[in-house]
Amino acid sequence: MRNRKLITALLLIGAVALLSGCTQINEPITSESTGFWNSYFVYPLSWVIINFAEMFSGNFGLAIIVVTIIIRLVLLPLNIKQLKSTQGMQAIQPELKELQKKYSSKDQQTQQKLQQETMALFQKHGVNPLAGCFPILIQMPILIAMYHAIMRTDEIKQSGDFLWFTLSSPDYVLPLIAGAATFLQQKLMMAGNQTAAENPQMKAMLYMMPIMITVIGFFLPSALALYWVVGNIFMVAQTLLIRKPMKNKEASTGGDKK
Repeated sequence: MRNRKLITALLLIGAVALLSGCTQINEPITSESTGFWNSYFVYPLSWVIINFAEMFSGNFGLAIIVVTIIIRLVLLPLNIKQLKSTQGMQAIQPELKELQKKYSSKDQQTQQKLQQETMALFQKHGVNPLAGCFPILIQMPILIAMYHAIMRTDEIKQSGDFLWFTLSSPDYVLPLIAGAATFLQQKLMMAGNQTAAENPQMKAMLYMMPIMITVIGFFLPSALALYWVVGNIFMVAQTLLIRKPMKNKEASTGGDKK
């Protein structure tokens, strides 16, 4: 299990590094930009943002909010699958721990038996330990493309103020909101996963990610911080709305079994 999580984390980091390095972040994106990444990911999102801004009388702030919500709605089925996978893994944790105690010996034969019993447990409950990781990997290209579209669209750089900040310039309030929203979103995710909540590394990430988002936001255009704020608030609402029916269903199922 630990190896699988490590491999997934490395794949995720590699995907981020690969996609981030596919193009110059300071190179403007236009219809003439070449390359698969530019043509099929970054430019289409940039085009959509510009067209929504034109619908809102040149208001790129509203355009970024609307496009961010649309992207999150498109990714909603994947996020639901991820939450269900997390809930499923949490439900079988007691049985999984019993197996680990039963086969605690480190000899090869015992460890093979543990792996077999663990896989049987997963199959019995219809749980895939990697199912919660694949949605994240699938989402990454879209989310990174959104980041590139915001950073590389000249029209956003030339846009005016939105609310109290200028989209093309750093702000000192919006990154704090983005960091707080990131913390709340991660806190809610960990609240539904006791194993993650007890993991020291996950606890560290609970605080490190919001701090990183906040610090980075102080130096980047506010348009990007706005994207983070809207995206994380959407994720908070999504987690609350999806998890409650799941818990009610589990409680009902538990009650029927009794």
